[in-house]
Amino acid sequence: MSARSILITGCSSGIGEACAHGMRARGWRVFASCRKQADCDRLIAAGFEAPRLDYADEDSIRAALDEVLAATGGTLDALFNNGAFALPGAVEDLPTEGLRSIFETNFFGWHSLTRAVIPVMRTQGRGRIVQCSSVLGMVTIPWRGAYSATKFALEGLTDSLRLEMHGTGLHICLIEPGPVTSKIRVNSIPHFERWIDWEASPRAAQYRGSLLKRLYESSGPDRFELGPEAVLKRLTHACEATRPRARYYVTTPTYLAGMLRRLLPTALLDRVMGAG
Repeated sequence: MSARSILITGCSSGIGEACAHGMRARGWRVFASCRKQADCDRLIAAGFEAPRLDYADEDSIRAALDEVLAATGGTLDALFNNGAFALPGAVEDLPTEGLRSIFETNFFGWHSLTRAVIPVMRTQGRGRIVQCSSVLGMVTIPWRGAYSATKFALEGLTDSLRLEMHGTGLHICLIEPGPVTSKIRVNSIPHFERWIDWEASPRAAQYRGSLLKRLYESSGPDRFELGPEAVLKRLTHACEATRPRARYYVTTPTYLAGMLRRLLPTALLDRVMGAG
């Protein structure tokens, strides 16, 4: 019997890389995709099948999936949409083109790949589509408007897809991590420098006193931060359980945010989250 197959995106580091290794250790045939060919080559050297997949490039999405299907004989048991980036900055300083760029990768690319995978899974009569969302798809904090917007959009789209796929044999799940060890902060710096003219902002003093320190000065792990293996545990259940959950929380802040969103009026929730 052939191994179950999974395509994981964003495997150059962090959650994607940890999940690729973890799922392979469980006997899955892992296709560990990355945006950059150099990262794909490194994973290939480590024994993975690693197609290049850039969510902002439709041709690469199609080519990567074609490569996977050619290798499996046209089947795919699971998709883990994970690759994403952050664009920190105040909403009033965020150019619309910058917002479009993050949506292209964090949302539209995910949708394109998901739509391409669904017919494959429909033909099989089974499949798992797992979306790596965020606690910032449930609540938001200052300076994270662009990233949070993509995750809020992802949550709504995924909830609709889950309802629509009922009875098809396809299970649709969300994983919602809070602080997890990754390179997302460091990787966000080029996007911040490209799109945010903070020195011309009326909030320049706030940038100096808050966001710039957060971006450029490493202060160690965040409070309650977990390693990416915490996400692997949820991904394993989403892909292997007979009855997977619609949502999987990861880290204490996610559980706390879910509770506060249900219990607190908006004004009070704003006071709590504004402190972030």
